Amino acid sequence: MQQIFGTIERITFFNPDNCFTVAKIQEPRKRELTTIVGTIAEIKPGESVSCYGQWKVAPQHGMQFAIEKVIIVQPQDVVAIQKYLASGMIRGIGPAFAEKIITVFGIETLNIIDKNPDKLLTIEGIGEKKLESIISCWQTQKAVRELMVFFQQFDVTPSLATKVYKRWGEKTIEIVQQNPYRMAQEIRGIGFKTADKIAERMGISKDHPLRVDAALIHQLFEISSEGHSCFPEKDLIKLVHTLIELSEDLIKERIEILVKAKEIIKDLDLLYHPILYASEMGIVRELVRIKTMPTITREFDGRKALIWVQEDLNIVLAEHQQEAVLAALKEKMLIITGGPGTGKSTITKAILTISRHITRRILLAAPTGRAAKRMSEITGFEARTIHSLLEWSFTNNGFKRNAENLLECDIIIIDEASMIDTFLMYGLLKAIPSTARLILIGDINQIPSVGPGNILKDIINSNFLPTFCLTEIFRQAKGSHIITNAHRINAGEFPELGGHDFFFVKEEDAEKLALEIVDLVKNRLPKRYQFNRINDIQVIVPMKKGVVGIENLNFLLQEALNPSEEPLMVSGRRFHLKDKVMQLSNDYQKEVYNGDIGRIVKIDAVDQQVLVCFDERIVPYDYTECDSLTLAYAVSVHKYQGSEAPCIVMPVHTSHFMLLQRNLLYTAVTRGRKLVVLAGSAKAIHIAIGNNRVSERHTGLKEKLNNNATRR
Repeated sequence: MQQIFGTIERITFFNPDNCFTVAKIQEPRKRELTTIVGTIAEIKPGESVSCYGQWKVAPQHGMQFAIEKVIIVQPQDVVAIQKYLASGMIRGIGPAFAEKIITVFGIETLNIIDKNPDKLLTIEGIGEKKLESIISCWQTQKAVRELMVFFQQFDVTPSLATKVYKRWGEKTIEIVQQNPYRMAQEIRGIGFKTADKIAERMGISKDHPLRVDAALIHQLFEISSEGHSCFPEKDLIKLVHTLIELSEDLIKERIEILVKAKEIIKDLDLLYHPILYASEMGIVRELVRIKTMPTITREFDGRKALIWVQEDLNIVLAEHQQEAVLAALKEKMLIITGGPGTGKSTITKAILTISRHITRRILLAAPTGRAAKRMSEITGFEARTIHSLLEWSFTNNGFKRNAENLLECDIIIIDEASMIDTFLMYGLLKAIPSTARLILIGDINQIPSVGPGNILKDIINSNFLPTFCLTEIFRQAKGSHIITNAHRINAGEFPELGGHDFFFVKEEDAEKLALEIVDLVKNRLPKRYQFNRINDIQVIVPMKKGVVGIENLNFLLQEALNPSEEPLMVSGRRFHLKDKVMQLSNDYQKEVYNGDIGRIVKIDAVDQQVLVCFDERIVPYDYTECDSLTLAYAVSVHKYQGSEAPCIVMPVHTSHFMLLQRNLLYTAVTRGRKLVVLAGSAKAIHIAIGNNRVSERHTGLKEKLNNNATRR
């Protein structure tokens, strides 16, 4: 094995799936840059590396150094040290300060930063605050470098090592040695398989209770991310057996032990994570509480109010709509469901207009910011996200609004209720006063929430609350092919592929289809309809992988719509200034939530931050937090639920076979306000429409509500 040494100049290519990297390094006393290729966990421009491997000649690219192992080392000469500092590796030091520091301290620079950092105060522009940032970053990097000595044997990347260090600090090695599986349970980005490899190399046996228990907890978390709030015991045992290849009897034995310890909850033949069980039981308890308590709002003549509101709003409500409005004014709790164009918004506005004469204590909310904004625009009343309504508390690590600090309202109306998962519904219901009326509005035919549970559908199917299902499409909506086709799809009928706001682009070949979508977004649609390429057009895709999957389309669209000569390579992702990005998880501290879409407005290499604008609000992300972001030129249907765009473009291809479902296609189509473009094969559309076997979600809410009604 041969060895070369140099400074990383740039990353030419990086594949986040397998870490295959092509990079250029500057070797000492060499004029030309050296190309290195191979599987490299994570390197950054400016770092000095020792590379071990073999020279080879690539037919198209010439001489390259094929890497087998890379070790990051401290820069050895003044030029390398200056490049290291100028690259932004230490927060607070960029090219300008790097040059000033090197001029004063030369080869001793890194030693000064490590041992006598106060001397940096002699550099013009470095004050106490900047020095504090430099020291903090250097100490973290130093600790992580030391941690990497421990982690190198386990193939853990520097970014993951940084995350582990930030979580556990000086106790990291001790905690990992005691139970490496805690990393998978507590740290985003480290999965069970990574923790399992580390455990194996540490000598933990394959049948060790730690491993079996971790696999069980891991699978419960995994199935919750697929929408299940619980899972049949026999099916969970099979999943864990496949994962760790141990006997089902041993796995069942560990389940019994975990159930006794209340680390897993067993309800009949269903197994729950304790938090999900408590939330599901809590939903039942809170629904019963609100339903059984009387309202304090005064009574009035609903029929007269109905006549008045139609005159006031200059509308004519159909008979079924009138019944829904009257029920909303009378019932303590009510569900209104229906597809696009059936008048849900009109009914909501009528209910609000009447209710304002009974009480001013009315709250409107929706699960996402975009849904809340649309609710405000349609009704003329202020609407907020459920998260902001409940007010997160960092002190208690929970919502401020709860059973001890109730929301101040007599009526609360929630739109897009099909998007609410088990956790959020429990948090919401706890905060609603017993005397308040609750109205849930949503489209039961859309795909359910991203999070666990199938709340709206379970409540409706339990018959626990009165429900109005709107089916009639009104005259003004019948002129929209988007609306009429959405209803055709929902009814199992093939859409009419033509019209002023809905059309189909045929392309059977997957690679040509991917390029066709790029051309539609970049050229044809903006030219014909004056759409903004990035803000107005949203590509929605059924699958993550593949030629016409989310990842590849994001790569192609990023290069076509927002190319960059200076990309940021971080957390296995490639970001450009002005990129369209999406938040992947709820972050209460930043007040951004799963599915929120924004634009990168600044990449600060000196302070190692990415600034993202979400609805005119700037949110900072440290480089180590960027795994919470992903490109959003193309997104999944689930992630875009509750949002709308002027134009929706959706590839529908037979390669998406596993995820071609009627409710998924229906949901995607209903996201378009002005134009919907389906691109791909008519056969794939037929497959989706014909597949009405909605993926079953294992939940216990319906049965619990039924049991409660029976007991009463």
